[in-house]
Amino acid sequence: MLQAARYLLGSPGASGFGSKSTAEEVTAACPDLGSLTAIITGATSGIGAETARVLAKRGARVVIPARSVKAAEDMRARILAECPGADVLVLHLDLSSLASVRAFASRFLSLGLPLHLLINNAGKFSHGQLALSEDGVEMTFATNYLGHFLLTKLLLGRMVETAAATGVQGRIVNVSSSVHGWFSGDWADYLQLVTRRKIPYDATQAYAVSKLANVLHTKELAARLQEMGADVTVNCVHPGIVRTRLNRDREGLVTDLVFVLLSKLLKTIPQAAATTCYAAVHPRLAGVSGRYLADCNEALPSPAAASRREAARLWQASEDMICASSSQPDRKICASSSQPDRNI
Repeated sequence: MLQAARYLLGSPGASGFGSKSTAEEVTAACPDLGSLTAIITGATSGIGAETARVLAKRGARVVIPARSVKAAEDMRARILAECPGADVLVLHLDLSSLASVRAFASRFLSLGLPLHLLINNAGKFSHGQLALSEDGVEMTFATNYLGHFLLTKLLLGRMVETAAATGVQGRIVNVSSSVHGWFSGDWADYLQLVTRRKIPYDATQAYAVSKLANVLHTKELAARLQEMGADVTVNCVHPGIVRTRLNRDREGLVTDLVFVLLSKLLKTIPQAAATTCYAAVHPRLAGVSGRYLADCNEALPSPAAASRREAARLWQASEDMICASSSQPDRKICASSSQPDRNI
């Protein structure tokens, strides 16, 4: 009850921020990010777009990877209209395609740019019937989790190098959702059964599994980064409930009525982007890793998301999936399948 009241009132937590805080407010303590380069997926609309706008406004170089280059160029134009001196780079990326992820990473690395921030924000809610990616993976899981898993893996070396060379700690932010707690079964069995059409497809369950994977990925990656001694952290965030394009796709009288009735619970996009920006740049989170954040404060994930055993199991399954997707798998990527506890 107290937590619900705090959310509705926007009362600040230990961090000094709460559910009503905005992305601009939480980045006010770090007004000049001119030395940082950030990659933000899903930055053409909604929470990702606001994250990109605010970080660019604070001076960061922002890289916008997008399936629609036109949408990304439009976003770049909007940022430049507000911040004429902003440094915004657009590159093509389809997160549902592991080949596209590899191509994007190769292109970015070839530019020789540093990388301080990786914000895995893009999210998809598949409506209707089951859809599989070109790699044979359930589409929501492929886009929301597996593409980001491979992207992080391919870019992590550059992040570690950048942190060592500049003395600026790298940060990875995985955007999840409290919906991850709606799934409490065996994620591996679920993916296998739904992919083989042995059980009915439920879009909400598929989304919950992908968001659970985001949290488990954060947990395992944080442990591995610590073992490496890398000056890079990773944290996971629940942005809150906000009417973005992801849920605007579900228009209708009932949906609109529900949103009107629940309007007090919904965040604005600037409020929803606050926790992501807080995790990405706020000084208070220096050295903090492996945490789950909501309303710019540490929160508890679901019991299913707290298991290191399940996190390690998901990591190994992800390694197997990304290696199986390529006819000529990268040896550095696939080598970790035989030594899952020591390699990123």
